[in-house]
Amino acid sequence: MSEESFEQMLNESFKTIHTGEVVEGTVIDVKPDEIILNIGYKSDGILTKNEYSNDNSIDLTEAVKIGDKIDVKVLKTNDADGQVVLSYKRLALDRGNKRIEEAFNNKEVLTAKVVQVLEGGLTVVVDEVRIFIPASLVSDSYEKDLSKYEGQEIQFVVTEYNPKRRRYIGNRRMLVSEQKAEAAKKLFESISVGDVVEGTVKNVTDFGAFIDLGGADGLLHISEMSWGRVENPKKTFKVGDSVKVLIKSIDGSKIALSRKFDDENPWKDAATKYAVGNTVTGKVARMTDFGAFVELESGIDALLHVSQISKDHVEKPADVLKVGDEVTAKIVDFNEEDRKISLSVKALLAPEKSEEAAEETGDVVSVDIDKVIAEQNEEN
Repeated sequence: MSEESFEQMLNESFKTIHTGEVVEGTVIDVKPDEIILNIGYKSDGILTKNEYSNDNSIDLTEAVKIGDKIDVKVLKTNDADGQVVLSYKRLALDRGNKRIEEAFNNKEVLTAKVVQVLEGGLTVVVDEVRIFIPASLVSDSYEKDLSKYEGQEIQFVVTEYNPKRRRYIGNRRMLVSEQKAEAAKKLFESISVGDVVEGTVKNVTDFGAFIDLGGADGLLHISEMSWGRVENPKKTFKVGDSVKVLIKSIDGSKIALSRKFDDENPWKDAATKYAVGNTVTGKVARMTDFGAFVELESGIDALLHVSQISKDHVEKPADVLKVGDEVTAKIVDFNEEDRKISLSVKALLAPEKSEEAAEETGDVVSVDIDKVIAEQNEEN
């Protein structure tokens, strides 16, 4: 048998392939940048990484293994090196177009990995079809930095499908809004005024903190953060903190929260601890021209009027006291209903007088503490 006849018989034993044809190949070798396939032709097929997937981060040695069977599309039957050039990506793209069209028509929720973060949005890939999700459609609120989505799997719906222009637009914001609405509905059905729930600090402002309750946010006002005085919410809470809060009120979609729990109320046994005539010790918390507010314990302040600081005349509290000073004084007035306590250092230094005598000499002072505090808060 001549060599020509043998070669002719050998060539006839291989199938004929054509450009554009879909063939099945068996993986016989895998390299980082290409896959070698036996496609039953006289030459092996070459499937490059670029023609395997649009995902540049993919590792071919992990994606396939020797012996795997893959359907591929023939791009060239004989390149410059006499090899057959194949594409898996383009075949997948054809199938992907049909998949995306079905999802678009059926408003199906798709899940895909973010393969690229751009300044204007995110790119995901579904069956080798690149879908763009504009920044404005990523979430229900503006997100300046989208880098956190890199490599994440996200859900979305296709809201624009135009294969001729290769324009595929996804919308995640729609799903986020729907999910939040459903979560909010469940939350409001499950909570009532007086409930104690767990939440996460979402944002902190000068006037309070917004707490995510898992479906809706509640406002924890600065005045409800503690039985004690809170000067700066940002020093008390930080974003991400887990907090236990009391549902104080629900008004439509607005939830007011509090951390003033009844079992921690410092006034519950104050009538005994701070009865008139008792001697107490506290620290000066703040001062005004008319007196100093002394913190007896967290949540309980008492007024030491300027006239009660000393037996001697004191022009201004700041002349003899400063914030942080420890003061020992006598309780001269206790009003549990209005939560007012008045102190006197003078009463410890001078002999006790009858109430009538004290009034005549001006030793007993009645001050509207609530009004004083309100005025001071307005100034601050």
